[in-house]
Amino acid sequence: MHSTRHDAPNPGTAVPGSDRPRAAAPTPASPDRHERGMRVLAAVDGPAGLDVAQRLAQSFPDFSRYLVEFPFGDIYSRPGLGLRERELATVAALCALGHCQPQLRVHVHAALHVGCAPVEVVEVVMQMAVYAGFPAALNGLAVVREVFAEAGIALPVQAPAAG
Repeated sequence: MHSTRHDAPNPGTAVPGSDRPRAAAPTPASPDRHERGMRVLAAVDGPAGLDVAQRLAQSFPDFSRYLVEFPFGDIYSRPGLGLRERELATVAALCALGHCQPQLRVHVHAALHVGCAPVEVVEVVMQMAVYAGFPAALNGLAVVREVFAEAGIALPVQAPAAG
């Protein structure tokens, strides 16, 4: 009997016309992974992050679960880097991408929330001019200016004197 396109082969069987096995069916979400992700999300973003995840879950529950479990339950919770370092890396990446201003705004707030100094955030974004170009850094600095104004952080920030 030939399968029609409405029939799905069993997971693990070969993809028709290929020697590659078909991916196994997804497994249910791990409650531990989700709980760990929610704890880390709260540590990174505070109540604002939890609110975003909960509002997203109202319309897109699967995507909300992915957003909590993968970045926060799996990656952010790994040993090796602290939340400060992870947030500085995230700010740099979002700035370099150049088209993620809403997410950059969230993560500049998060960087401050986890203890990054304002000067560190500014310096990381300025560093992106070298690797991502001046437009990306200028757009990133515009986001930093807005977030700092909301947080009552005066600009320009001063780096501590080199000793």
